[in-house]
Amino acid sequence: MSFLSLSIKLSVVLPAKNEAATVGIVVAAIKALHSTAQIIVVNDGSNDNTADIATQAGADVITHPYSKGNGAAIKSGARAATGDVIVFMDADGQHNPEDIADLLAELEQGYDLVVGARQAGSQANLGRGMANGFYNKLATYMTGHQVGDLTSGFRAVRAEKFREFLYLLPNGFSYPTTSTMAFFRAGYSVKYVPIHAAPREGKSHIKPLKDGMRFLLIIFKIGTLYSPLKLFTPAAALFFLMGIGWYGYTFTVMNRFTNMSALMLTSGFMLFMMGLISEQITALMYKNEK
Repeated sequence: MSFLSLSIKLSVVLPAKNEAATVGIVVAAIKALHSTAQIIVVNDGSNDNTADIATQAGADVITHPYSKGNGAAIKSGARAATGDVIVFMDADGQHNPEDIADLLAELEQGYDLVVGARQAGSQANLGRGMANGFYNKLATYMTGHQVGDLTSGFRAVRAEKFREFLYLLPNGFSYPTTSTMAFFRAGYSVKYVPIHAAPREGKSHIKPLKDGMRFLLIIFKIGTLYSPLKLFTPAAALFFLMGIGWYGYTFTVMNRFTNMSALMLTSGFMLFMMGLISEQITALMYKNEK
């Protein structure tokens, strides 16, 4: 029995900025496979005819008067979606609409979020591939669950659960990281399905120099969205051990307790307290107020 045979309504959301070359093809391919699905193209301030082509292909189009960012487009699409299940995918031709069925099949097994995990050869370049590999390992450590592709934008999710976290999502490109960690933190079930992402058509909207700081910001976001104490405790322990070690050295050689030892010990204590306070704040963020 297929997922869609269970009378579950499906919405497909495609954020798009200057994707006139591919958006019509992607929408048509989705309609051919899922004729009853609601297809929403969020035109994020495009200066080409992305909106017109998407409309002609049969999609519902939401237009931002100016570019607000990928995450903002995702939020607009999620608010407009009428389906019980939402599939998010790119409009640039990287994601194969045929893989939607594999994601939906896993939702049918009881998962709340199913992510298409890009396999070897699917990353845009070596640098981004290495960065994503690091994110995956860090997220695996933080959550205690194997994370296959933390930053993949191809995912299927139960709509009512995704909307619980809209207020957490940034307007930029790190919405996949934020939403995945939020689902883990809330105790929802997450599954990864291997996919192959094709090279994108046209020019990427990610600027390596401008977005370079995203690497560090995403690392801290992973920690603060799941368990800050897991991120701060190792750093606190390192400073504390360095302080003890330096004190042992200076006491043996100079028979004194130095300012450097005090600084490192204090830093270790402060980092631990910051992690503890952040842990409490994070717990409040996910408090169910229903």
